[in-house]
Amino acid sequence: MGDSRFVLAVLPDTQYLFDADSADPEPLRETFRYLVDQRDVAFMTHLGDVTEHGTEAEIGLASETFRKIDGKLPYSVLAGNHDVNGGTDDQRGATAYLKAFGPSRFQKSPTFLGASPDGYNSAHLLRAGGRQWLILALDWRISDAGLTWAGSVLKQHSTVPAIVTTHDLAYADDAGTAALSANGQRLWDRLIKHHDQIFLTLNGHYWPPGRTVLKNDAGHDVHVHITNYQDRYYGGAAMIRTYAFDLVRNTIDVETFSPWFLDKKSRTSLEAETLELTGPTDRFSIAIDFDERFADFDPPVLPPARPASTVVSRNTVAYWRFDGVSQAVTAGSVVRDLSGHGNDLYVRQPEAISLSAEHHVNQPAHASLRFDGGKNPDHAGLLKTGDHAPLNSEKFLNGYTIELFLKLPEPFEGDHSWMGILSWEGRMADAGKTNGYNPNEPTCSLNLSGERFLQYVVYPAVQDASPTSWSHALPTGRWMHVAVVNNGQRSIVYVDGSKIARNPSQPSTGIATLGRPFVLGATSYNLGYGQGFYGWMGDVRITNRALKPEQFLNA
Repeated sequence: MGDSRFVLAVLPDTQYLFDADSADPEPLRETFRYLVDQRDVAFMTHLGDVTEHGTEAEIGLASETFRKIDGKLPYSVLAGNHDVNGGTDDQRGATAYLKAFGPSRFQKSPTFLGASPDGYNSAHLLRAGGRQWLILALDWRISDAGLTWAGSVLKQHSTVPAIVTTHDLAYADDAGTAALSANGQRLWDRLIKHHDQIFLTLNGHYWPPGRTVLKNDAGHDVHVHITNYQDRYYGGAAMIRTYAFDLVRNTIDVETFSPWFLDKKSRTSLEAETLELTGPTDRFSIAIDFDERFADFDPPVLPPARPASTVVSRNTVAYWRFDGVSQAVTAGSVVRDLSGHGNDLYVRQPEAISLSAEHHVNQPAHASLRFDGGKNPDHAGLLKTGDHAPLNSEKFLNGYTIELFLKLPEPFEGDHSWMGILSWEGRMADAGKTNGYNPNEPTCSLNLSGERFLQYVVYPAVQDASPTSWSHALPTGRWMHVAVVNNGQRSIVYVDGSKIARNPSQPSTGIATLGRPFVLGATSYNLGYGQGFYGWMGDVRITNRALKPEQFLNA
């Protein structure tokens, strides 16, 4: 799956659906029909206690029911204490369970990685959300030999995030607070805490459901979850829990429901009551920065820096990047215009600007400038073109694209309302414009409001107007790409390649420049400067035509 979203389905104890002559596999059949129909489900894992007594008849009926997903949905199954002799570990030898759900069942599955020599522990490797994931399905009583095998699998796939599934690991109190069981403590001490790649464990066996977060030897979070509904109406009715991974939002959204009840056109009171569970232990979200959590064993591969020649074309009017700036930013420091058109920038108030190695992951140059901001215009750091730079008088009558990378600090401390990002000096009144907010406003500026709304306001070269675009509240603590695109008729602002909502439809042709300098890091007002920019700024490029999002610097 190339998408950044996928679902892991978790199926706990189904034993009361396979209980001698009281068996009823129909709820599980409906669950399987549902899962096969859901395209975003990448894998399903059963947490053990498939049956109540582990007899050949029960196992046979369960095996036949599972054939509904064989070859259609990758999955794992593990033995619970009701599927085998509960007094034995994974060295118990042949059983009806092993014959039906042992390694031979999964040989043709594309995710099946292998099994321990005894056959009761298995490993599954899937690709979803643009990366690989390892699922370890461990017997309810794993032996020392089994632990050694599991450790070897983790070592062989040491860069792959791993999820441990087993039957008995943690239990919870009535409030849903979980703690390790005796067997769970052994698994934790002997395996889980030593392997940083294990970030999530799932087990059944106990009820009520619950969860906790433990710290492993690396000091990182391991999420420990209990999922079991056999005490609910109809033995849990093959209820599933879905873990919806979203690698863009850095979130796992968890839901619990019964597809069997969901499919019914009319429901009894108990069916309606058990259709979906929405308490804090059954429906919740986990915030997890996947890149950060996995960085120690699988650091992200960042794109290499790109030379200026790869992003400069005949339509490029100006292009500035900061990887060529000396370590010390001083008064008069020059940032060269790499388009070759002579629109060099000169630093003012260098004490408020510093060079940084921080950068957007897709930025051509691996460097940025950090601006300290401030309301005192005499102390705000900024960069401006020379008095005779060609950019100062460029009208852009055929359209333009202005794009840059920026990052706002987290926490966003202090009052930085209406801080300027870029502008052209020159009062709108001097350009003969009357239809605007204030005659001393610059003819073009990009700013940030007190609510962190991006504001792009321009006085066109042709029309007597001031069309203004407004974005959503920009996030803090993360890099963004901002682009203003004008096709000669109207302007549209993009954030991270997505068009914002409030772009005016009124005509806007060109920019009413007056031959005065272009400025980064502040907004000109009455030929002076207002609130300075607070945050990081990366590459800035201006072209004399409208670019498509796939042509932006971050593409």
